[in-house]
Amino acid sequence: MGYAVVMGEALVDLLEAGSGGDLIYRQAIGGGPLNVSVGVTRLGGDARFTGSLSTDVLGDRLAAFLSDAGVGLGAAKRFTVPTTLAVTTFDGADPTFTFYGEPPSYSLLGPDDLEPGLVAGASVLYAGSIALLREPFRSAARAAWSTEGPLRVFDPNVRPTLLPDAAAVTALRTLVEEFFATADLVKLSSADAEVLYDRVTPAGAANRILGLGARAVVVTCGAQGAHVATADGATMLDAPSVAAIDATGAGDSVMAALISRLLTGGFPAGLDGWQRNVRFALAVAGLVCERPGGATAMPTPDELTARWGALIDQ
Repeated sequence: MGYAVVMGEALVDLLEAGSGGDLIYRQAIGGGPLNVSVGVTRLGGDARFTGSLSTDVLGDRLAAFLSDAGVGLGAAKRFTVPTTLAVTTFDGADPTFTFYGEPPSYSLLGPDDLEPGLVAGASVLYAGSIALLREPFRSAARAAWSTEGPLRVFDPNVRPTLLPDAAAVTALRTLVEEFFATADLVKLSSADAEVLYDRVTPAGAANRILGLGARAVVVTCGAQGAHVATADGATMLDAPSVAAIDATGAGDSVMAALISRLLTGGFPAGLDGWQRNVRFALAVAGLVCERPGGATAMPTPDELTARWGALIDQ
């Protein structure tokens, strides 16, 4: 089994919570790509986080958390800027993020910071999320994406609070479609699709992305499951029934699960293989939603078996 290079942001979430009638904010490790890298390692895979971390105390905590989770940090770079904070508020179990910190500590990795051999030797390369909105990370991601060798997986991870107007949405659409066109797998949420494509259906978004050149597309739809589309067909898969308390990191856990399956089984030959992988990913996400914490909620194979039994092998 090879390894995955995971490019993108690591930051600190401040999670809204109630305590004795007061509103407080609980500090938590966060960032979509960080969640993905932790999710891959918890599932038994080898993930190498490739991004920027602050040298401050919060950056030290991020580095320690990743290291303790078994994520490789040899390609991560440290910079003397404050760690970016994501203030997270909730509507039910669904989070909304507002970001603080300039320049963003997560976007400072540049093309010259990349290790070409590390990227070329990977089985899977993940790129995407909010770090792409800023330079020099955007150029670093483009440089890695142009490297021959790994399967390329992409998640736009759209955050509307970072898109102030229609022009910003248009610019993001142009940017992510550049990556969609040469992706082996695109994973996005139905909410991402609605922002990028003006309230298009999951099937409509998947068809558009396949038409750009992507080989497979998975559109997650929360409790409704996920739409999966490939060149030989498409289908909607139901999510397992759960008592969700915190959806933070659920989409990232789907991405982590899909990467773990790519590492162990390679690229599926057709829609049947993708359906098995996505069912597994939805089981992973269901368990994540039943636990608080995003990265800390990422499960191990034993925890999945204890919760779902044979479901994860279907």
